[in-house]
Amino acid sequence: MHSPIAALPRALHRLTWSNLAAQSAEQISLAAAPIVAVLSLGAGAAQTGFLQTMQTLPFLLLAVPAGVAADRTSRSRLMVLAEGVRAASLGATLALIALHQLSLPLLALLGFTGAAGTVTYSVAAPALVPALVAREALAAANGRLELARSVAFTAGPAMAGALVGWAGAAPAFALAAALSMTAVCLLGGIPEPHSAKGEGGLVNGLRAGGSFVLGHPLLRPILMTALVFNTSFFMLQAVYVPYAVHHLGLGSSGVGATLGAYGGGMLAGAVLAPRIARALPFGAVIVVGPLAGLAAAATLALTIWLPWPGLAGLAWFLIGVGPMLWVISTTTLRQAVTPAHLLGRASAIITTATYGSRPLGAAAGAVVGGLFGAKVCLLAAALGFLAQVIIILASPVPGLQRQPGLEPA
Repeated sequence: MHSPIAALPRALHRLTWSNLAAQSAEQISLAAAPIVAVLSLGAGAAQTGFLQTMQTLPFLLLAVPAGVAADRTSRSRLMVLAEGVRAASLGATLALIALHQLSLPLLALLGFTGAAGTVTYSVAAPALVPALVAREALAAANGRLELARSVAFTAGPAMAGALVGWAGAAPAFALAAALSMTAVCLLGGIPEPHSAKGEGGLVNGLRAGGSFVLGHPLLRPILMTALVFNTSFFMLQAVYVPYAVHHLGLGSSGVGATLGAYGGGMLAGAVLAPRIARALPFGAVIVVGPLAGLAAAATLALTIWLPWPGLAGLAWFLIGVGPMLWVISTTTLRQAVTPAHLLGRASAIITTATYGSRPLGAAAGAVVGGLFGAKVCLLAAALGFLAQVIIILASPVPGLQRQPGLEPA
């Protein structure tokens, strides 16, 4: 009998490589932007928080419209258009750098534009996967996509820090633009099978997707946990770069290296995911992510009293390894329990919580960091990570023994 991984089709492999290129482009640009803002444009905690807010605001504003579009049109073509928008924003950033006209407001505006493409890609991709693979191969397919994303998260921040530190901002954004265009080319070769498309306008789409997710006993706590987790995560991330520079004494390469540990954790989580999934019940795998996030926040808060860069790197590693298991398992859960014609909208609702809460967290980080300093912001974020653990443990999710929809082994 063939394993699910061996049975993954060529179209899924093209999607995986496209995901690797797209995620690498995003991570390089996301890591380079605050480093450039701090070291070249003189930004502090409040300004980097504003930048993070603008780079994540499209997830709050555009996820639901993107989900409605994903249920009404070709998901692969929609992803091509979205990635093209991101490539254009990166090209414009590169042009402004070459002309010495880059400013913090322009950097934020172009970050917003690129994120508009990112959110559409992120909503459409998980909705496309069930059209390409069989139900029993969903976990393997999601694991393959997340492994590609983890490689991008590992290499992207470190590469961005090194490029900005050694050669300036231009090479970092040039590489990101080239990778984004590569992702567009790979997406163009994916033949999407015909599937039933959702009907109705934006309001009806929002109502249908929201009613399904909020009314589902498993998806509702997933949504709530994701909202609190990401709000807390981006409170932390909004102030980390100036905190690392001024309190931990790190330069651009050091900041990139510690942020790169996040990708290392994601890579470890993706590699270990199949073995962990075999060893633990399905619900227990899901809970690992929130617990690891709490451990990471506590470790980073410890650097207030023990300012060791190694502790910061460990914190970013932990916040990568556990949530990687969360992403694979909760995406599989959502795909398994959601009707095909609602997948785009259900993904959009979850994405709104997962990513749309990020500008709220970044804005909160900017306010708290600006008024009380980065240390207080780290402690506030740690309390948020505690709250999301309580939410998921109090739900029916930890009691799941296997992926819904599969026969007992």
